[in-house]
Amino acid sequence: MHRSVLLTSLLLLPALAPAAEPSPEVKRWWGHVQVLADDGLRGRDTGSEGHRKAAAYVARQFASLGIKPGAGDSYLQDVELVSRRLVDARSKLTLVREGQRTPLVIGKEAFISARMGDTRQVDAPMVFVGHGLSIPEVGHDELAGLDLKGKIAVFLYGGPETIPGPLRAHHSSQAERVKALKKAGAIGTVVLMNPKHEETPWARTALSRLQPAMTFADPALDESSGLQVSVTFNPAHAEVLFAGTPHTFKELLALADANQPLPRFELPSRLQSNAERVSAPVKSMNVVGLLPGSDAVLAREYVVLTAHLDHVGVGAPIQGDAIYNGAMDNATGVAAVLEVARALQAQKPQRSILFVLVTGEEKGLLGSRYFAAHPTVPAEAIVANFNLDMFLPLFPLKHLVAYGQDESTLAAPLQEVATAQGVELLKDPEPNRMLFIRSDQYAFILKGVPALSFKFGYAPGSPEERAFKGWYTRHYHAPSDDLRQPIDKDAAVRFVKLLTELTRTVANAPERPRWNDTSFFRRFARATTPEGKQDTPLSNP
Repeated sequence: MHRSVLLTSLLLLPALAPAAEPSPEVKRWWGHVQVLADDGLRGRDTGSEGHRKAAAYVARQFASLGIKPGAGDSYLQDVELVSRRLVDARSKLTLVREGQRTPLVIGKEAFISARMGDTRQVDAPMVFVGHGLSIPEVGHDELAGLDLKGKIAVFLYGGPETIPGPLRAHHSSQAERVKALKKAGAIGTVVLMNPKHEETPWARTALSRLQPAMTFADPALDESSGLQVSVTFNPAHAEVLFAGTPHTFKELLALADANQPLPRFELPSRLQSNAERVSAPVKSMNVVGLLPGSDAVLAREYVVLTAHLDHVGVGAPIQGDAIYNGAMDNATGVAAVLEVARALQAQKPQRSILFVLVTGEEKGLLGSRYFAAHPTVPAEAIVANFNLDMFLPLFPLKHLVAYGQDESTLAAPLQEVATAQGVELLKDPEPNRMLFIRSDQYAFILKGVPALSFKFGYAPGSPEERAFKGWYTRHYHAPSDDLRQPIDKDAAVRFVKLLTELTRTVANAPERPRWNDTSFFRRFARATTPEGKQDTPLSNP
């Protein structure tokens, strides 16, 4: 080949072309992720030294951007907690049927919750209660007519698809479940996960029992108290629970997958549980920054952006790695909040913006619940919440799921901004995963604040769907959620721009957002007087 032709051919090879220089926006966003997901922060476990370093980093970033302290004269809001660790080697589970004892292998067949459970030793009969949902708003009550007094309720996580996703999710929350089960007389639960909706392999799920659980030092905030025991059962071994009954677990799964009603019946075995727990006080912190609004009147109202700063810390090694870095979960979200703060500081919106990086999300939404109970600004002045929890920039941003978009007037500005940026909004593709209640926006929703939480979306059957679901299988709550995994940094920055414009649009709107009249969550809102003060709770729709 002629030398000039060869040279031209080599220059045209894509593999030899120089990589495009990342934009300044990408460099800044990714720089935050690199700091927060570094091995030196040891996974940012709630109350750990790594979490304190992460909080200090965020506070320094706020200060450098001109974002004011949002917790009085400090960026830090202290949160007093209690750690509860299960002594795995001295905890036991046994099924007893007609005098025959069948010990269960902790971690392989089932495990005991460290967070829920007030009693060391429990010996009680079990009742299968379907999905175990009591939803009076639609006349659905699977606990009605059952004798659950002194018994353990066994239920399949999920619910009928005929019930709207957010309503189903609300009544699946820990607080609502505990309330309904206590009212029915139950003393404990056995949770069965549907393999169809499995997010992580059982082996990794079971490892979570070795992590300390946490609750509030203030018992008034503890919504998990009242049940004596809670057990999560491996679906691969669940048939043992149903031996000797008219139904197999396989049959029950088939009914659930076909969206058919589930039977309810007594199980022939009793469950004996012996759980030893060790408790210790823990202090952690939320990080709060404030960008005052530019309008003399509207500046007295606040749009709150949240993301959780914590992850799960150091745990059982997987392929030799014991640091659960939490790059996607949720360094990406914290980095996005910091870059939204930067963009809004350059052109301040009319309402004030509060940036809240919360602790203890992985322990049960503790930091957001604490902030909602003890806000650093008047509670009635919070008009909206946008929450980021691993928004999953795994591929280009073409579709977006905004959990809660059908519940409030936030849908209109969201649609406006998404359309302007060429992004299609999608419905929640998997409502039985209950994501609407599983992150920090939920604490604000229960205080009457319209809220949205975001994830990249995908078309059914697409490569993006496979990447999305594959990420959970490979990386969710695993050490591999680190800086080496594929992340579409340009897509992340594009999402930051979308969130910036959505925040600005809502903060500049003359009217504050409100719940739709048809939304179940409207009942948590309170009527607002012309002076901006809240009055009585709104009646149920």
